Amino acid sequence: MRTIRTGGIKRLAVLAACAALGCAGRGKMEEGRVSETGARYLALGDSYTIGEGVEDGERWPALLAALLRARGIAVADPEIVARTGWTTDELDAAIDQAAPRGPYALVSLLIGVNDQYRGGAESIYRERFTALLRRAVGFAGGDASRVVVLSIPDWGVTPFAEGRDRARIASEIDAFNAAAREVTAELGARWVDVTPASREAGSDPAMLVGDGLHPSGRQYARWAELALPAAAAALGR
Repeated sequence: MRTIRTGGIKRLAVLAACAALGCAGRGKMEEGRVSETGARYLALGDSYTIGEGVEDGERWPALLAALLRARGIAVADPEIVARTGWTTDELDAAIDQAAPRGPYALVSLLIGVNDQYRGGAESIYRERFTALLRRAVGFAGGDASRVVVLSIPDWGVTPFAEGRDRARIASEIDAFNAAAREVTAELGARWVDVTPASREAGSDPAMLVGDGLHPSGRQYARWAELALPAAAAALGR
């Protein structure tokens, strides 16, 4: 599974222009969405996408790709731009450095928990999330229906949050998710709500890895199942 690390920003400018202009020359864009191993998939995010504490094959994007293949949909291993601790602005800067080469048949975006954790304002998150989602649409060749957005999980139910105001954490995450959901709908991307499933970790320790914070492969498998219908629809299935 390839995690994109290096590159420039020129390709991003081309993709942004493509998205703004409705992607003239769509034929070539469609061709670029498929590799020798199947439909190309780009996953953008933070620790929840890179899979802190789990094996590569237990990351939810990898599990999602496996579920798609089980449905007979040829999908390449996800290309991942994600790192533990990233906020929206840090992911944005990392995309500049990684310069993923679109177009992709499928793009996923899961980002925002670290904005909330660091005390960021919902209004600023909305602005930065909107910019990131527009970039994600650009990587999908300007087709927002090929972009799947996952909601921010609630880390407040985990042992890591012991002694903190769990109700406030839940309330702030719900507010961030409400903003992201609105933007996702406005831009025409697909929304997947994994937050209720993430809250099951409060009563099931097997849903977390040893650090008492990050999801286990078992929880990621649940997220992949929830994302499967949207991802299949994004791929025209």
